[in-house]
Amino acid sequence: MKKGQEYIGTIEEMKFPNKGIVNYEEVREDGVITTKVTIPGGILGQKIKFLLTKKKSKKCEGRVIDILEKSQYEDKNPVCPKFGICGGCTYQTMSYGNQLEVKKNMVKSILDEVIKEDYDFQGIIGSPEELEYRNKMEYSFGDQYKGGELCLGLHKKGSFYDIVNTNECKIVNDDYNRILDVILEYFKSQNIPYYHKMSKEGYLRHVLIRRARRTGEIIIAIVTTTTMDVDFKILCDRLLELNLLGDIVGIMHIYNDGLADMVRSDKTEILYGRDYIYEEILGLKFKISLFSFFQTNSLGAEKLYEKAREYVGETKDKLVFDLYSGTGTITQMLAKVAKKVVGVEIIEEAVDAAKENADLNGLENCDFYAGDVLKVIDEIEDKPDLIVLDPPRDGINPHALDKIINYGVERMVYISCKPTSLARDLIVLQERGYKVLKACAVDMFPGTYHVETVCLLSKKP
Repeated sequence: MKKGQEYIGTIEEMKFPNKGIVNYEEVREDGVITTKVTIPGGILGQKIKFLLTKKKSKKCEGRVIDILEKSQYEDKNPVCPKFGICGGCTYQTMSYGNQLEVKKNMVKSILDEVIKEDYDFQGIIGSPEELEYRNKMEYSFGDQYKGGELCLGLHKKGSFYDIVNTNECKIVNDDYNRILDVILEYFKSQNIPYYHKMSKEGYLRHVLIRRARRTGEIIIAIVTTTTMDVDFKILCDRLLELNLLGDIVGIMHIYNDGLADMVRSDKTEILYGRDYIYEEILGLKFKISLFSFFQTNSLGAEKLYEKAREYVGETKDKLVFDLYSGTGTITQMLAKVAKKVVGVEIIEEAVDAAKENADLNGLENCDFYAGDVLKVIDEIEDKPDLIVLDPPRDGINPHALDKIINYGVERMVYISCKPTSLARDLIVLQERGYKVLKACAVDMFPGTYHVETVCLLSKKP
């Protein structure tokens, strides 16, 4: 095989995240040589024409040029007209049942590689909603091609620069799409330029929208640089005139002159209303600001947390640690049935929100600490009976994991949004005396390859 040449093969395996594997066979004088080629975006069973983009001794990668035969899992037409162009969704050609089957098999394959004793794999729990499930979206300003007209939406598939208008997106409520239309048309009519990542010039950067699934409350933030002075009153009036299913309770203007292509606030100006929404999950009420971490699928989060609570088991008279607690959703869910729950989270704003939410729900047996788990647990006098772990995508810092294991608790529940990071940490946990009893995948992101996993671990005698 040679880099830059085209080949034909069938995807025989799928690896997380969203990688198809082609075992390409070449007949040579010295026999048949099989080369494993990783194809991002490929689906199990597809026969494809691909371009070899990387070739090293032990690592080859390719890019799909054409799909010659569909996978047996591809049994429907995509519901979104931008599917295949937009990089947001990957699995819209599969029925939801097939999506769940693919994700379940990927998660089980990852876990089976590292769990050396028998355990109960309990399959996958689907999202209550296949479409319109997201409660937060982050959009970018740009153009669909260099020099094209202003766009507002998501990145084009495989592109860092090009933007696709996503005003017909199916994984959000239609309120999002109508809001995007108004914002884009207003700035196009004013000929206001977007921020160019290469030249570091321009004004418009991002739009953030949060919409609570249960209350219908909506907040909107427009992110710009400080290079222009633009009056947003007309835009606010037009947004507030929209006949939406939900209710706009806040509009903000965020100033960001940072060089990195990420949303941050140098300064936030509230143009209308407030900078937070209220959402309800499992009988609890949560105040959520623009940047607060909160699961993006509210109804799916209920399924995830119900499974976590089932795994946690009996908590009466128990002291529970909720490490990497975010805005304290799990902490408060367990506080209703535990003696005391201690939440630790590195983002101070999230901890402030957690304390406020605990007050909102009348919970007095929660303590929240702001800081890195690695350092903070040394300062906490309480000793846990049970531990719940819900770390960021990259998993747990090895030194922090060592301290967590040293507590010697009888049970741990590990929630992970990246099964490969979970697998790495499970190796250490098993080496240090813990056994995986149960595991379950939970789909929070229909149409995409993302998936959550919950594991119950017990300390061996």
